[in-house]
Amino acid sequence: MKKRTLLLLITSLLLIFVGSFIASISNSSGGDVDVSRVSFETKNGELSGLLYLPDGAEDEPRPTIVTTHGYLNSAEMQAPQAIEMSKRGYVVLALDQYDHGHSVGTMDKSIPFFSFWPNSIYDAVNYMYEQDFVLKDEEGNGVIAVSGHSMGGFSTTHAVILDEMFYEEAGIRKINSSLTMGSDFQWVYALGYEIGDITNAYGPRTAGKIAATYDEFFFDPQATAQGKTVVEKNYISTDEAQAFLGNPDNPEVGEFYEVDGGERIIYQPEETHPWNHVSMTTTDHLIGFYDEAFADYSGVVDTGDSSQSWMYKEWFSFIALIGFFLLFVPIIKLLVKVPFLSNTIVEKPDALPVPKTYSEKTSNLIMILFGAFFPALLFPAFYSGDESGIMIVTQIIFIIILTSLITLIVSYVKNKDADIKKVSLSLFIISIVQLLIIRNQSTLIEVSEFFGAPTGNTIAYWAVNVAIITLMVLVGSYYVSQKPKGASIDNYGLKINLKSVCASLAVAVLSIVVGYMMLFIVDAIFKTDFRLWTLAVKTFEMHHVVALLQYAPLFFVFYFVVGLSINMNTADERFEGIKGYLVSIFMFAGGLIFYLAYQYGSLFVTGEAAFPSETLSSIIVIGLVPVLIIAAIFNRYFYILTGNIYLGAFLNTLLMTLILLANTALYATL
Repeated sequence: MKKRTLLLLITSLLLIFVGSFIASISNSSGGDVDVSRVSFETKNGELSGLLYLPDGAEDEPRPTIVTTHGYLNSAEMQAPQAIEMSKRGYVVLALDQYDHGHSVGTMDKSIPFFSFWPNSIYDAVNYMYEQDFVLKDEEGNGVIAVSGHSMGGFSTTHAVILDEMFYEEAGIRKINSSLTMGSDFQWVYALGYEIGDITNAYGPRTAGKIAATYDEFFFDPQATAQGKTVVEKNYISTDEAQAFLGNPDNPEVGEFYEVDGGERIIYQPEETHPWNHVSMTTTDHLIGFYDEAFADYSGVVDTGDSSQSWMYKEWFSFIALIGFFLLFVPIIKLLVKVPFLSNTIVEKPDALPVPKTYSEKTSNLIMILFGAFFPALLFPAFYSGDESGIMIVTQIIFIIILTSLITLIVSYVKNKDADIKKVSLSLFIISIVQLLIIRNQSTLIEVSEFFGAPTGNTIAYWAVNVAIITLMVLVGSYYVSQKPKGASIDNYGLKINLKSVCASLAVAVLSIVVGYMMLFIVDAIFKTDFRLWTLAVKTFEMHHVVALLQYAPLFFVFYFVVGLSINMNTADERFEGIKGYLVSIFMFAGGLIFYLAYQYGSLFVTGEAAFPSETLSSIIVIGLVPVLIIAAIFNRYFYILTGNIYLGAFLNTLLMTLILLANTALYATL
């Protein structure tokens, strides 16, 4: 083992374990809180979550908070709330909603979106109410707060409604207070409730809403009606918000109002929807809210302390995340030394001719810019189904089909060069395939028993379409400009034997096994994972592995074709060293970075996003960018290391797809 490889291995392991150790200290408040994963059966399936149990709670029951995440996230996203409140003496259950994280729903899923959130929080409340460490008052009412972000907020609101129904029958309330973040009543209305049903259900409970002014989804009924919600909001001015506050005169943000014997408040931080998760402002609001809601229990829990320490977990989990990705370099370097696996290393393809003329250099630059920007320009079309974008792409495809068909016919009639026939036939077949995919968009992205991850479906659809367009450009570029200069298929690294391909796949699989083994060890010892904000590497269940095998072929098409294109556009001596990595990152993610800058720059400066109807898609891009940056680095590094274009594609496919599936909604049964 070379010293450099050994040093890199030790460094990555130190980053993983030291980062995770310090993150766990923050997560457990210096050991004063026991953090454990709990799972329990319910009438709707099995719920799982992280239980934060302060010292002494077994002997002295505590006020309790049940908190949960939004659509496509998991319990760990509620770490700031869980850490801050558990260190103040509260019992906290950070919950995976059904079909997210480690929880699985067995309820009817004929309408999947409405299966997981309506009962997640209240099912967890019913479980927690029965625990000895959860405080009840003298009349048997639960001293339990419910809280959630986005879809978790809807689940929270519905839990209050269900609890009030229970109160009408049993005479006790299990829920004491309620705080939502990033959600109004929009989807609760879809369950058949009216505004009066919802506001009356709060009764004497303390209730609050954190409504960010730049939230991408909610808090502006007029924007919602127009389908353009990525605009600046002022929720407290809406009829819904004022009804929630009891219709006071001139209500103000951050003020409690007495309603039906309880108190209600609205906070409006200047943040976006996902920003709530890593915001000291939002966390300060929730600390102040619970101080008020549980003021009568100040002798049991700490109140009046505004200090925050949750960010240390975030920072050091990020250090562990860096160590995790870094670990793949020394592990793969070691694996390729093993017999048979050494077949991964092949002779590196000869570089393509260096562009010499002005037109050749310009053409190369255009290829790089096109490769970087068209995936972002077409993201709304392929991810969100934007009709204008789909129409433009369809028209271009028809032009390619017609042009290639005419060229093919003419080449046969006039017995033209064989290359003209090959390129025409290739483009004709590829464009027909893409036309069929586009025409069947709604069917292909539909959640099914086989493809049960809604976000996985839409991202895969975008990725496959990007790969097809990239392939058409590659084919055209090869026959029109590269082959006439003497390039062959060998220059693209495509001429490789089966043994090398199998060895590359084995190396990718084994390296991921090692990487995730480190994660499971960290999870078992420290109860933390590897993450920064929305980018998270989480432990998984067996149904995630099954889904990985189902989605991997689709994402392999993307990582292979796009990776090949980038390798070929950075294959000459001009792109040696760091410049090659920067161009690779630019081609993988540069366009999406500019998309985010344009989208949110416009939102913050003008009060309206560049694409005000692109809600979830914009947030998805935030999580997609770092994944693609890492994929770009892996793609280039392992291509240079092995001369093998397959290793990077296999590694990126398996690793990035597993990260996606473990962090999103996945309907295990439909």
